[in-house]
Amino acid sequence: MSSLAVRKAAPAAGTTPGTAQGPPLRRRIAFVPTVTLLIGAIYCLLPVAWVVIAATKSGSELFSTFTFLPGTGFTENIRDLNAYRDGVYWKWMGNSALYAGLGALLSTVVSAFSGYALAIYRFRGRETVFNILLAGVLMPPVILAIPQYLLMAKADLTDSYASVLLPLVLSPYGVYLARIYSAAAVPADVVEAGRMDGASELRIFTRIALPMMVPGLVTVFLFQFVAVWNNFLLPYIMLSDDEKFPITLGLFTLLEQGSNTPALYTLVITGALLAVIPLVALFLVIQRFWSLDLLSGAVKS
Repeated sequence: MSSLAVRKAAPAAGTTPGTAQGPPLRRRIAFVPTVTLLIGAIYCLLPVAWVVIAATKSGSELFSTFTFLPGTGFTENIRDLNAYRDGVYWKWMGNSALYAGLGALLSTVVSAFSGYALAIYRFRGRETVFNILLAGVLMPPVILAIPQYLLMAKADLTDSYASVLLPLVLSPYGVYLARIYSAAAVPADVVEAGRMDGASELRIFTRIALPMMVPGLVTVFLFQFVAVWNNFLLPYIMLSDDEKFPITLGLFTLLEQGSNTPALYTLVITGALLAVIPLVALFLVIQRFWSLDLLSGAVKS
């Protein structure tokens, strides 16, 4: 009979018999970061939800109804926003698209050339230049705003589109990202092979290195576009003509006027909601590009 008896496995050393081992403990540990991320998501998305719901309310509903109860004035708010000063809101949106689109594109081009040069070429003072760029990454933009204004005033460029675009062309963080990505994505052997085949340095960069750098440059473009779109201080200092204001500065002027005309608060909220849509659309498009690039890279490898 003893040979037919079912033996029970002895409990592991340092454990209590009859208690569950392994998976429950891991589940409890994994539960903590999940709850933390959920709380962080609620903290970030709650203001967005408020803006979406508040944009549906009329002026009377905004201050008299429950915060997260949708209203009935969204279409009226859109009409009032379109009619405000003959549609100046869309002029501000167009200015933001110009500043962010052109500024991010120029910054990406400069970052691509600079990052590639710092990653591939060996020259005296290269590390010094790179360390200066790192110092620029750590420097708050507010410190540079006044010197940039003085430079633009010296060149008689204040209150112009160029006064907002030119300071944005050089992005230390963009150059830093481009250098790191170039060093990782562009093999030195490929560059040497192109030189041995007689290709010029510009041709090697445009035909060989640049396609390899595209995913990193897309990231640079996205970061710079968002930074310029949300930029407030530089246009606030540089511009005085409200026809050249970006959307951030335009909504700020509306908000200031709302202290005397509360009806403008609904226009500010609706305008803020519409101003987020281009950023969301751009991120969705670029996210799709990232996915396609990863898939193509997997196929090529």
